[in-house]
Amino acid sequence: MAMEAEVKNSQVSLSNIKTASFRLKAVVKETPLTDSIRLNERYDCKIMLKREDLQTVRSYKIRGAYNMISQLDEEQQKSGVVCASAGNHAQGVAMSCSQLGIKAAIFMPEPTPGQKVNQVKMFGKDNVELFLTGDTFDDAYKHARHYCDQNNMTFIPPFDHKEIIEGQGTIGLEILQDSPEEIDYLLVPVGGGGLAAGITTVFKTLSPKTKVIGVEPLGAPSLTKSIEEGEVVTLDKIDKFVDGAAVKQIGSLNFEILKDKIDRVITVPEGQICSTILNLYNDDAIIVEPAGALTVAALEQLKDEIKGKTVVAVISGSNNDITRTEEIKERALLYEGLMHYFIVRFPQRAGALREFLTNVLGPGDDIVHFEYSKKNNREQGPALVGLELKQASDFNGLLKRMDSYNITYEYLNEKQDLFQYLI
Repeated sequence: MAMEAEVKNSQVSLSNIKTASFRLKAVVKETPLTDSIRLNERYDCKIMLKREDLQTVRSYKIRGAYNMISQLDEEQQKSGVVCASAGNHAQGVAMSCSQLGIKAAIFMPEPTPGQKVNQVKMFGKDNVELFLTGDTFDDAYKHARHYCDQNNMTFIPPFDHKEIIEGQGTIGLEILQDSPEEIDYLLVPVGGGGLAAGITTVFKTLSPKTKVIGVEPLGAPSLTKSIEEGEVVTLDKIDKFVDGAAVKQIGSLNFEILKDKIDRVITVPEGQICSTILNLYNDDAIIVEPAGALTVAALEQLKDEIKGKTVVAVISGSNNDITRTEEIKERALLYEGLMHYFIVRFPQRAGALREFLTNVLGPGDDIVHFEYSKKNNREQGPALVGLELKQASDFNGLLKRMDSYNITYEYLNEKQDLFQYLI
């Protein structure tokens, strides 16, 4: 524990990040910095994607994990390590321990996608013991720290540690090395802040004119709130969908770096992130996890100021679970105004549903969800109806037709408590 505190509180430096880049050459890929023709045309600028989704463990987390674990002394390596993770850090620790022959106990939240759980087992082999516990990363973190103290092992934090930050910062060196021109904007995803702190340290020293923008999910704005308050803030609740970036509290060391060095932090709605995931897959054949789509999703907010500029967006990972596809599609459609849910009270007589289909639905409207319970003692029977529209602009026409045919309905999209309970 003394070793961790000493290292954690020492200063993150560019020279140590450069040293880390040499240390990592044996296990880390130098991922490509690629042009995006589609995004270039859409935003009228030059956009390059730093493809950490193509990293060895399909995310950047191997960099920080290996950088720290490889520097443990002989006694610490013999005792083994412990970590908590939403998935990607766990894979980085697992692979690092497998490479170095070190035992690890890894704690992950119970809702962690099965794909990430299986990857941890694959990379760690016999070196890793895996524990699924709690609903969030913060829950898993508490259990991991208790286990670490009880067994006198070394804790490998996912983001709030000097050597973790310096490992992640090596991405910044690669971007500057590979960029054919000066970079005007750099977009970095923010969860716990280790990646952003490392890359920002590099850019503010070697490319100080570059505007570094952190991007958080709207449902977990830990850095945004901390900057507003001037100190580290613990969020009461978060939306856990963007599991790779959904934490209640930014790392304290990371906050000390970012509060003065990062130029801006913006948030992106989860629905927009889902739309971006689908667009990257359908249009660019790029598979990303929700956290990996943050920076590309943020381009829409910046479209006016980035025209004619050179922009780099860090794609942080691709560890997505195919079983989440339907949820991603649903969230995207809701965000784009194409999916709408109603409770419709149909008259309990023959032909009522047929009239609804004939008179109310437009030519591009499709019923994708329908639950109906006939109750003979009532004049009207409630039905839960989900409609997918061809265009968002069709919605007002739908409502007018429902009103003109005296359809009794309740719109659910705007009633989040009821919506989440029923859908």
